[in-house]
Amino acid sequence: MQEIITVANNKGGVGKTMQAYQLVCHLGHKNHRVLAIDFDSQANLSSTLGVNIERTLIPEWLIGDVSIKEVIISVEGNEDFYKNISLIPASRHLANLSKLLILSESEVRKSAGRKERLLKIRLQEVVNDYDYVIIDTPPMLGDELVMSLVSSDRVLVPTQAQDYSIDGLEELMDTFEIIKESENPKLEFAIIPSMVNPRRKIERQRLEELSTNFNITPVIRNLVQMQESVSTQIPIFMMKRKSRGADDFHALWESLNLG
Repeated sequence: MQEIITVANNKGGVGKTMQAYQLVCHLGHKNHRVLAIDFDSQANLSSTLGVNIERTLIPEWLIGDVSIKEVIISVEGNEDFYKNISLIPASRHLANLSKLLILSESEVRKSAGRKERLLKIRLQEVVNDYDYVIIDTPPMLGDELVMSLVSSDRVLVPTQAQDYSIDGLEELMDTFEIIKESENPKLEFAIIPSMVNPRRKIERQRLEELSTNFNITPVIRNLVQMQESVSTQIPIFMMKRKSRGADDFHALWESLNLG
């Protein structure tokens, strides 16, 4: 496996799932074998990839009751690159994960020692089957996010250039540091200014603040094309007309050496 990447922010509405979707499709289009994991009970990544299921088996997979082959499905689409993408889909049942982990505490201790390590251990089953694993996480600091951080090589953090979004980064960065010190010393992160309106003076000022405190990537602008891409289930690089959004993502993937 080349790399495990988590897309995360403990605040919703920052373009997290949209960026996870664009990355999965971009890597598949570059002929990489990609496993997408939808770790959010809202299942937005799953539905954007054209998959809707009644009940996910992610909790049962994590505690060892089912194998990974029982939770992975193929992504179907009209374009050839979809054959390179597999998905572990989510559903509302995933919201019961924390409760199930508590009920299965003794089994978890036997197999993983700590619940935070469950995902990392389970992914060892497919270590040679994929070039990339992309994990979309829920907008909160819960078990799903912590397990993803323990498992990942890199975390991409979409954030808006607004006060409340920037303030929320502090708590998230504290969590990163704890995980890095205790469980995953190789963990790296990238801050991605997302849904940015560069015409607004206040957002330009906040971008300057972000760049002062963090190494930030090229900006993803707040363009209608981004919402159209998700709603039509067409990745931004495939949109017919010349797309400024495609230019933004091309610059982003180049800066991150992805694809």
